[in-house]
Amino acid sequence: MSAALTLNAVGCVRGDRTLFSGLTLQLPRGQLLRVVGANGSGKTSLLRMVCGLLEPSSGEVHWRGEPLAAQRERWGRELVYIGHAAALKDDLSPTDNLLGACALGGQSTARPAALQALADAGLRGFERTPVRRLSQGQRRRCGLARLVLARSAPLWVLDEPFNTLDTAATAWLEGLIRAQLQRGGSVVLTSHQGVALDDAPQQVLQL
Repeated sequence: MSAALTLNAVGCVRGDRTLFSGLTLQLPRGQLLRVVGANGSGKTSLLRMVCGLLEPSSGEVHWRGEPLAAQRERWGRELVYIGHAAALKDDLSPTDNLLGACALGGQSTARPAALQALADAGLRGFERTPVRRLSQGQRRRCGLARLVLARSAPLWVLDEPFNTLDTAATAWLEGLIRAQLQRGGSVVLTSHQGVALDDAPQQVLQL
């Protein structure tokens, strides 16, 4: 199986501290990459490099055999990145936040599809509630609802996606990730929580 994502001797230096160096791996289509390590080990920095938001101090990140720098526009359309902090506007509703996130990612989404995604995420009845009134778990589900609409994106990059989720929402997200892998997509994630994905084809990268 050909590699979708490749790290070629990637390193990260912050200030006078080397967080990691010489990271080399190939992530084929249909595989999960779990990035693990202590706080401050560089997990979020690595994910930002994979997304093209941070330049490696050394080495290169390739997507489908080409450096990210050579394909910025296409890369933005093929990637969904959800950071550890909910990137939501408090005065907007979950619906408007979701539609806005899809538009920024270059994904045209109809309002009925956004409403269904929020319902799938367990937010039925909260579609028009200002986000500032939602619990932390509801806010997290609002951000993750974008994954319901991202079936065509070949790569998901998820930074601590299970934070603040209850048991039902955790099972829902695990199901989304399994479905992404089964259709040939790839997933890169970090998580401090134990998640029931040990049966999925995966690699573990220890930082």
